[in-house]
Amino acid sequence: MLQTFVESSIPHQKLYSGAPFPLVLTPGQGAQSLGLSHLTQSIKAHKPWLQSLLHRAGAVLLRDFPVTTASDFNDVVEAFGFAELPYVGGAAPRTKVVGRVFTSNESPPDQKIPFHHEMAQVPEFPSKLFFFCEVEPGTGGETPIVLSHIVYERMKAKYPEFVQRLEERGLMYTRVLGEDDDPSSPIGRGWKSTFLTQDKTTAEKRAAQLGMKLEWMEDGVKTIMGPIPAVKYDESRQRKIWFNSMVAAYTGWEDARNDPVKAVTFGDGLPLPADIIYDCLKILEEECVAVPWQKGDVLLLDNWAVLHSRRPFDPPRRVLASLCK
Repeated sequence: MLQTFVESSIPHQKLYSGAPFPLVLTPGQGAQSLGLSHLTQSIKAHKPWLQSLLHRAGAVLLRDFPVTTASDFNDVVEAFGFAELPYVGGAAPRTKVVGRVFTSNESPPDQKIPFHHEMAQVPEFPSKLFFFCEVEPGTGGETPIVLSHIVYERMKAKYPEFVQRLEERGLMYTRVLGEDDDPSSPIGRGWKSTFLTQDKTTAEKRAAQLGMKLEWMEDGVKTIMGPIPAVKYDESRQRKIWFNSMVAAYTGWEDARNDPVKAVTFGDGLPLPADIIYDCLKILEEECVAVPWQKGDVLLLDNWAVLHSRRPFDPPRRVLASLCK
């Protein structure tokens, strides 16, 4: 019988409790030549099994399948049948490409994007993310991933008092947005595209729905979010997870308008200890897996289980994304 999906091993994978991270699927013998429609039909037919793999591993990489264009990628996303999540409240500059597909963070290639759960700084965030490599990087440009519960366990063991304060007080995120997008900044999304409107009253309503306060300034707006939990409980896996943008904000939310040290504080407004933040970054780097992108790769992440980042790169590189509820 023809097997569409075969579990494979690649360099860079790690094992956690005997399970590979990420889990990698490649076409069975003869399956690659059957084309995109066979792949999408197989995804629909095997969706419960594929979801169970994602739940077990947190990340599933589809490699060597016939996915070559943004439109192909959109067909793959549609085949999984997850509801789409509009990108409201996120920080990264992005451009819609086709259907449910848009560019991933468009910040300059020499900049690193720190580890984060997608949209962890707002209450409504995606449960799943898809990434697709349309053009593989010249060099670098990996999307390192790390299991969130491992980070929580290591931080709890090393800094129990700090983690307790985080669990009790949560975090407050503050960001200053210009009117329009600033592509030179990794957090350069202007307020018009952040709230998908040109009207300040509509922006205020959408911010309020997220629990976000707005303070209008002469040339933009200050957004204040929180207190919001920094640690969540993953009901489906029955474990605590390090679900926040603390390291990303503290080490990466920097541009002409924003000072990263002021971008994130404890929920009561008190400053975070820099030494612990940078040690957390070290733990994230130690535990992460950075698989080099190959053209056609589709990476499916469970946003409840996995943090991701982006390493600097030499162009060209084009990685597209799609967010699911």
